[in-house]
Amino acid sequence: MNRLVKILFSLPFLMLAFSPLNAALTIEISEGTEGALPIAIVPFDTSKVASKLSADIAKIVTNDLNRSGVLTVLSRKSLPSEPHFSNQVKYPAWRAAGQDYLVVGRVLEKATGQYEVQFQLLDVLKQQQLIGYSLQTTKRKLRSSAHEISDLIYQKITGVRGAFNTRIAYIRVQQNQGRKYILQIADTDGFNAQTVLESDEPLMSPTWSPDGDSLAYVSFENRRSEIFIQHLSTAKRSKITAFKGINSAPSWSPDGKSLALVLSKDGDADIYLINVETKRLTRLTRHRGIDTEPVWSDKGQSIIFTSDRGGSPQIYEVAATGGKPRRITFEGQYNAAPSISPDGKYIAMVYGDAGQYKIAQLERDTGNLTLLTDSSLDESPSFAPNGKMVLYASTRGGNGVLYAVSVDGRGKHKLSDQTGDIREPVWGPYKRKQ
Repeated sequence: MNRLVKILFSLPFLMLAFSPLNAALTIEISEGTEGALPIAIVPFDTSKVASKLSADIAKIVTNDLNRSGVLTVLSRKSLPSEPHFSNQVKYPAWRAAGQDYLVVGRVLEKATGQYEVQFQLLDVLKQQQLIGYSLQTTKRKLRSSAHEISDLIYQKITGVRGAFNTRIAYIRVQQNQGRKYILQIADTDGFNAQTVLESDEPLMSPTWSPDGDSLAYVSFENRRSEIFIQHLSTAKRSKITAFKGINSAPSWSPDGKSLALVLSKDGDADIYLINVETKRLTRLTRHRGIDTEPVWSDKGQSIIFTSDRGGSPQIYEVAATGGKPRRITFEGQYNAAPSISPDGKYIAMVYGDAGQYKIAQLERDTGNLTLLTDSSLDESPSFAPNGKMVLYASTRGGNGVLYAVSVDGRGKHKLSDQTGDIREPVWGPYKRKQ
C-alpha cells in the first residue's frame, strides 16, 4: 500500500506548500516570444461611460494576446496616436512603428448597465479592415466580452479558434485558521475566481465535463478517498464511488456519459470505467503494477494512462473496450500525468530525469518528444481546448504557482499569487452557446 500511495499521490502533495491565501490570481509575462506578430491595441473610447465601467477592455485584450505566444502587443507608451475608428487611422505612422495589425474600438451605453462594444481589426500593410464587430454586453460580462474579442482577433489572424473566453479549475490550499482545501474556477487570466467547494480535508484531481457544466474530483472529507461530481449550474453534487481502498483520478469521456478512474477495491490499482447514470462498472486493466492517471483519447476509443508495470512510470494506451495495453513512451525514466490534445495528435506529460520534472510533449505519429519547460518541479499539464497552450503547475520559492506555455515552447506566462498555493490545474472546454 505504501508503494501505491507513493505513485498515486506523492507528486501533487510533494509539490504542495502551505501558506496564507489572500490575493487573486494575476498575470505576469515571464518570457517574451521571439518571432511573434506585432499588433497594436489602442485604448477603446470610453469617454461617455468611463466612470461606469469595471474593466479596461483594451488592456484585457492586450494581456490575452500577449499570452498567446503568437502575437506581441505594442506598449501603450509607444502608440503613435489613439484613433477609435478606421477612418481616423494614419497607416504610414503604424507601419513606421513596425505594426502588422491594429485594433481600435469604443464602448457605448445602450441602457442602464447595458453596453455595446464596437471594435475593428485592421491590416496595417493592406490598409483595410479584416473584421469589425459590435457586441452587446453588460457590466458583469465586460471581461467575458473582452476575452471574446481576443478570440475573434486570434482566430482571424491565425486561422485557429481562440481559447481566451474559457475557464480553468484548480485546487487552492490556504492556512489561516486551520488548513483549507478550495476547489475554484476562474477565467483563463485568473480573474473572476469562484469557489466551488471548501474542505478541511484534501481535495484532488478536478476534471471538467465536456459540456463545462460539471466537475468531477476526489475528496477526503470522509477520511478516505471518494469521487464526487459537482454540478455547477445547480450547485448540487453526487457521490460516484466510495469503494474500499483507493478511489482516484477521474476523467470524463468525450460524450460525458462515463468516467475513467482508478480503484484498488480488488487489490491492485487498476483503471475502471463507470457509467455516470447507472454506476455500471467495467474493469479495463489487471496488473500487479500501478495503473493510474487515465485520460480519454480525443474520440473516446482508448484510454491513455500512467503505469509502472515496466519498472518505472511510463505512458500506456488501452482500448476503451479492454484488451492488452500498449506502451507509448520510451524516452526517459519517468513519464506521467498525460493530457491529450483536442485533435489527438499530441500528449503532454510530466517528464522526469535526474530528479528534474518538466513538461514535455509527445507527437504521437512520429514519437518525437519535445521539452516545453526548463524548470525542475512541474506537474499536472492540461491542454487548452484549441490545443495551442498547455496549463501546468510548478513550484517557485516553495509556493505553488500556475503557468501556461505555448505548444512550441516559445511563449510562457505565469498566473501568479504572492500568498497562495495553487495546484492541479485543468483547462475547461469551450463554453456552450446560450
